[in-house]
Amino acid sequence: MYYSNGNYEAFAKPKKPENVDKKSAYLVGGGLASLAAAAFLLRDGQLKGENIHIFEQLDIPGGGLDGLYDDGRGFIIRGGREMENHFECLWDLFRSIPSLEVENASVLDEFYWLNKEDPNFSLERAIQNRGESAHTDGKFTLSDTASMEIMKLFFTPEESLANMKITDVFSEDFFQSNFWLYWQTMFAFEPWHSAMEMRRYIARFIHHIGGLPDFSALKFTKYNQYESLTLPLIEYLQSKGVDVQYGITVDNVLFDISTDKKVAKKILYTKNKEADTIDLSENDLVFITNGSNTESSSLGDQNTKAELSTDLGGSWNLWKNIAPQDPAFGNPDVFCGDIPKSNWESATITTLDMRIPPYIEKICKRDPFSGKVVTGGIVTIKDSKWLMSFTLNRQPHFKKQPKDQLTVWIYSLYCDVPGDYIKKPMKDCTGVEITEEWLYHLGVPENEIEDMAKNSANSVPCMMPFVTSYFMPRKPGDRPLVVPKGSVNAAFIGNFAETPRDTVFTTEYSVRTAMEAVYTLLDIDRGVPEVFGSAYDVRVLLDSTHKMMDGKKLTDIKLPLGAKMVEHEALKKMNGTMIMKMLQENGLI
Repeated sequence: MYYSNGNYEAFAKPKKPENVDKKSAYLVGGGLASLAAAAFLLRDGQLKGENIHIFEQLDIPGGGLDGLYDDGRGFIIRGGREMENHFECLWDLFRSIPSLEVENASVLDEFYWLNKEDPNFSLERAIQNRGESAHTDGKFTLSDTASMEIMKLFFTPEESLANMKITDVFSEDFFQSNFWLYWQTMFAFEPWHSAMEMRRYIARFIHHIGGLPDFSALKFTKYNQYESLTLPLIEYLQSKGVDVQYGITVDNVLFDISTDKKVAKKILYTKNKEADTIDLSENDLVFITNGSNTESSSLGDQNTKAELSTDLGGSWNLWKNIAPQDPAFGNPDVFCGDIPKSNWESATITTLDMRIPPYIEKICKRDPFSGKVVTGGIVTIKDSKWLMSFTLNRQPHFKKQPKDQLTVWIYSLYCDVPGDYIKKPMKDCTGVEITEEWLYHLGVPENEIEDMAKNSANSVPCMMPFVTSYFMPRKPGDRPLVVPKGSVNAAFIGNFAETPRDTVFTTEYSVRTAMEAVYTLLDIDRGVPEVFGSAYDVRVLLDSTHKMMDGKKLTDIKLPLGAKMVEHEALKKMNGTMIMKMLQENGLI
């Protein structure tokens, strides 16, 4: 497996791998990583569909790409996925998946046309004082100290950040900035999370720094991700004869390990409470989704809170059973061993009449029933003790959603502190109480809040014990390589497998690990698109510097007298050069 960029590799069709007709594939988990791996096995590996087997413990595919209607509760979204132009592997996948919405078009075509015609951007990124604009005005408000801390982190090698937290690399100056407000609420980072992962995010998305304040960097599907992404993908796989089985929990994969070789020899699984096994040869490929950030999620309803589960569930138990067999298989306890620091709660609120929509429209400054972009991403309630954010994607967000209803997704990063209106933590709140807290921050008169929450909305809370387990402080080796050294027929896929430079908690990471796994185990002679190289583009670095400095010039930075003299001499020597021209073009001089 090797990386590539440019059109030459992107449009190439690889030759059929040697002996592929003798091979079978077993994919553990039915999330995006497994579904993508199956698609690459079909398209690029030319493996027969009937030789591909997907085992999912639930009764529905998609993993975190969810969105459903529950007869007893209502519409449910556990989370949303933000996408951008340079999800190279994701778009490589979906260019080949037929759209269910547009005839003779791919999912990528449909997505591309939609976001061209209705580009995403936010008109109100943050509010405070019960529905008033927080007037962040697109500014990052980074002090010189905080700016230097970001630059230092960007240039620090990953291995120097092993097990370090964000608080280990930033001072209070940074945490008081709008940059941190945008960053932590957009990506769900918390101060105790991994400095190593934050560094990756800064490098990975440096080309989108200017789009952080208004979300113009982002693109979204027409409907929820289950209907827009999972359904066309699963329909494509099943049309090719792929065997998808539900209600199967894979308990372990047993390996035969020698000095230079690791061979998966047996799959141990449970179906209908009965244990069984599958014997494997070197021609049987196994793709393991190890861990899951939606594992053990629990739901509440209007009058019931969502309980916090401490059950590890199938995906974590599987990894914990595999890991002791070899150090190369990673360390799951790093990610699943501290639920108080890896959980937060979300809720899906559905409006039932026309009492709440005017408050939404006042904030987002758009008609939420237009069918076009509404909030354009999350609106963060800056002075919320829970640090609550909410978003409305294009409506209807579900195909079966009544046209006079809106679905709103909200989440809070700090679920264990009392709210501002409801004087208890979000984790202890019913759906009605979560709606009341939200309505309070929208500016609904207090004497109307209770009745509106009970009769004008339906709320489904969702507690996720492992939702930010991706971000727990780690060191190299805690996540297994996609294909561990010496592995002959097994790979790890998904957001707890390790691939360089890319960032977890993204659809791209799931698809990238799947592509790398398939291309490696089948020795497919086509390049995997490398992570977009914006971090190595001096034009991007200059532009992002200018924007992070809120338009200030380099000469505006307060420096000691000696440093100012050095700067003056350096500028004189650069005069008339391409360097000076680039500094001027990017507003830094």
